[in-house]
Amino acid sequence: MRRTRRSLTGALMALLAVAGLAACGDDGDTGDTSSVAGAESAAFPVSVEHRFGTTEIAAEPKRIVVVGLVEQDALLGLGVVPVATTEWFGEKPGAIWPWAAEKLSGATPPQVLTNVDGIQFEKVAALEPDLILGIYSGLTPEDYGTLSKIAPTVAQPAGGIDYGAAWQDLTRTVGKSIGKSAEADRVVADAEAKITAAKEANPAFAGKTALMATNYEGYWVYGTQDARGRLLSDLGFTLPDGLDAVTGTEFGANLSRERTDLLDTDALVWLVPAYDADKAKIQADPLYAKLGVSAEGRDVYLEDEEVLGAATSFISALSIPYLMHNLVPQLAAAVDGDPATPVVRAAG
Repeated sequence: MRRTRRSLTGALMALLAVAGLAACGDDGDTGDTSSVAGAESAAFPVSVEHRFGTTEIAAEPKRIVVVGLVEQDALLGLGVVPVATTEWFGEKPGAIWPWAAEKLSGATPPQVLTNVDGIQFEKVAALEPDLILGIYSGLTPEDYGTLSKIAPTVAQPAGGIDYGAAWQDLTRTVGKSIGKSAEADRVVADAEAKITAAKEANPAFAGKTALMATNYEGYWVYGTQDARGRLLSDLGFTLPDGLDAVTGTEFGANLSRERTDLLDTDALVWLVPAYDADKAKIQADPLYAKLGVSAEGRDVYLEDEEVLGAATSFISALSIPYLMHNLVPQLAAAVDGDPATPVVRAAG
């Protein structure tokens, strides 16, 4: 997820100057295409803490640009449509997936930015935002410095890893930033209630080990500080001992061939680019085939860009209901102790 960053051009510096004036409180018509439901009374000014300090937001933001990868779900869940989002994967209109699309409520999808070669600073500035969100991101101090000259910017949480913000914290931080803290708490509580209900309906998850992995450059595992790992823990599973030693301070890491034992869990979720081809490739690996997780059919395969696979990576308050309905039954089939029980591929 590390990106190279382009140097600032003269055109960008001019745009920064214009954006800086707009960020000082101009309430005139800026051609706003965002949809922002009313903030809570007396919510502003508000101070939001993050890795790079404290951001002061003087008034309710009307033009929000997302430079993180998933913040649009939190905004949509709170009744707000950003003017721009940043593409992670999938190339959906507005970078909004089906589980969140109904929250647009007929509004025009946001403009989509890319981060392949770094943040598109010029395009961000040209949008004249009054708030920039980079909570689920890998913003560097230099990135933050540039963005904060354009508009108040909220970066990743202090003390956490890049791309490691918990969906609960992200939702609440977004809520605070737009003056909707109480509503954000309700959104979080509703999603957590769905997880709790799934956990209670599946007591067999308790005490079982589980892991999420992908076949990127060998075998890659997602760690305890990653949203995918946290979801398994929230459902009652235990992540394998020794996982943190492999992933360190990153959201995930490649496994050496000597540590494929970490894959031998009671439930193993594979996120793969192509369902049939990658499942066959993984199962044909002699080292993997001899593990109980493979021999006893305790592995679940999800295609990255199908809706369920995407929701499993794009964990948010909006994707959680879909995950509880579609992923949890596959996990239950994996851990039921009966190798004859098939883990049925979800549609879509």
